[in-house]
Amino acid sequence: MDNERVREICLALPHVTETVNWGHHLVYWAGDRDIGGKMFAMTDLDGAGFGVLWFHSGAERFHELLEREGIIPAPHLARAHWVAVERWDTLRPREIEDELKRAHALISEKLPPKTKSILALPEKERAKVIRERKKALAAMAKAPSKPPKAPAASRHARKHNTKPR
Repeated sequence: MDNERVREICLALPHVTETVNWGHHLVYWAGDRDIGGKMFAMTDLDGAGFGVLWFHSGAERFHELLEREGIIPAPHLARAHWVAVERWDTLRPREIEDELKRAHALISEKLPPKTKSILALPEKERAKVIRERKKALAAMAKAPSKPPKAPAASRHARKHNTKPR
């Protein structure tokens, strides 16, 4: 098993997208992240991180998987029942495939209703909605932010033409 095989497995699942995050992680999302999708697995692209594969295991499987040599709680994500596989030979290829499918199913169940409704659209409509959402997010990122509001005392003073307290 390697990154390419994991990528094939994940991208074959319904409504999966991928992004590179935190410099060296290939992250797999159930649903596009820009419409409320959630990540379910990730791999380390350059070997600089900790572990080769991280995935959501669910509460029931979490402790069971931790009993296996080479599987540890995923740093920063263990409280959400994620595990990290330290080496590719920790699990057999079929086990990795099964765990990735399970992770995808668990996360897909938890998607917000609005995200699920977008994913249920016909492919052309879904693609259009996602494109529009990405454009809106890009526009929001480029727009200058509003200056912070003045403290209440200053607003009161301006309104009533008095000195601030």
